[in-house]
Amino acid sequence: MTAQAERETTEPSPALAEPSAESGSAPALPARIGCWIQRHLGLGAIAFVVVAGVFGAIFSVLTPAFWGHDEITQFGRAFQVAHGGFTPHRIADDRGVSYGGDVPLSVDGLMTYAFDDYTHNPGEPKPMVDNPAAYDLLGAAPVTSVTKPVWFTNTAAYSPVPYVPAAVGIRLAQALDLDVGATLELTRLAGLLAYLLIVGFALRALRGYRVQWLAFTVAVLPIALFQSGTVTADTMTNALAILVSCLLVKGLFLGAELSRLETAAALIATIALPLSKPTYVLLAMLMVLIPARQYRFGRWLRWLPWLCAAVGAGLFAAWMKIAAPTGDGMGLMRPPPQWHSVRPGDQLHDILGDPVHFLNVFTDSIWYRDQRWFTQFFGELGFAYIDVPALTILACVLAFAVSAGVAERFSTPRWRTAIVALTLLASVAMIYVTLYMSFSPVNYYLIDGVQGRYFVPLAVVGFAVLLRWMPLRLSTVRGVTPVRGPAITVVVATVVALTAAVLKYHYLVWG
Repeated sequence: MTAQAERETTEPSPALAEPSAESGSAPALPARIGCWIQRHLGLGAIAFVVVAGVFGAIFSVLTPAFWGHDEITQFGRAFQVAHGGFTPHRIADDRGVSYGGDVPLSVDGLMTYAFDDYTHNPGEPKPMVDNPAAYDLLGAAPVTSVTKPVWFTNTAAYSPVPYVPAAVGIRLAQALDLDVGATLELTRLAGLLAYLLIVGFALRALRGYRVQWLAFTVAVLPIALFQSGTVTADTMTNALAILVSCLLVKGLFLGAELSRLETAAALIATIALPLSKPTYVLLAMLMVLIPARQYRFGRWLRWLPWLCAAVGAGLFAAWMKIAAPTGDGMGLMRPPPQWHSVRPGDQLHDILGDPVHFLNVFTDSIWYRDQRWFTQFFGELGFAYIDVPALTILACVLAFAVSAGVAERFSTPRWRTAIVALTLLASVAMIYVTLYMSFSPVNYYLIDGVQGRYFVPLAVVGFAVLLRWMPLRLSTVRGVTPVRGPAITVVVATVVALTAAVLKYHYLVWG
């Protein structure tokens, strides 16, 4: 291979080559349309909106009411936010410290039935849903004005920010006087729309760069689209994390300038992401590593990213103080014998006073659970706890291998890359520490509650660090890395993965 064939740059490399004119003739209309799409929208963004829109909508319709991850408590918090309840609200509970809020009585009726159905569903080979007609009957009920308090201590700890799309959906459903089932569906679709808009914009920022397909692969993971089709704070969290990651890759790893709109999005996300989920606050802080020239800032604005990072960190600290009392009630998520075994203060004392013991528990957790975290990264779908099929995982791995193989070679300074890597490790540590303190019983043998889906928001930047230090790429042809074929492979592989996941979920849940 010649030196020219081995050489790669970080200049934009469009997935569609510019059409060549023969004998002065104008390019064909389809070619001109394709070039316009690539230049202004990006094929990755278009492919994402189509694939994620279709499969996200399928999951939103296919998933029984309130069968998403913590969807009962997530909807309760979203309903509270929709009606102005921004801070945690203490409720009466004979079991102990509890937080929650009021929901319509008819909504609670569907919640109660769904909870009983997915916790007591019949074993194999029977479908998990015992009586589909019951969901239709309860879903057709009007949303009552009479309310009752429901428990959602685990989601009361989250700020209102990640619930904005769901809250809008709830208020719109009320304005349209929709029934219970339609209200839930519209709330789900509002979150999906937000995911499509934010992540679509993030992928558009990478148009012209081959690394867009790596971000695409992360954004359409089955677990990400399943969550985007249900009511959960993770929808906005994942979207904001992918937005931050794509802009970080563009401004730092590719060394490209951000547009004014992308700069504004980066600054807003730096403030909003820390208020979505506390474990990803450090990811947002990485935006300060993007050089000021990539933001197109002059002398007086060069400190603006640092100011936004400080505001984001300050709001994060303020919210953590507001939400701290909810930690005393997290034990009620566990079986009754363990209701009062989750004591954050005792766990923090253990981490600081005996770090060796914590490291031993962490090591044991890996030995016992790492294979579950790996599978869950691709998809453990909702509270049916259905693992995506092997075909889905294989197709996703293929998409990752191809999209990573065609990505540009990065030239980020080593010290900046090292800071990003250390920040990612610290973010992973925060996931374990948070669940050790807020969900694991004192003296438990492992860190309980860790799930593979928690690592999805860190995946794009994690791959960027690996690609910076790993020179291996797919072979080039005459100095140009082919993109059209790999892009088609990535899209087809993800469609196969998602189709297999949908079919398995439908078969096991509905029969």
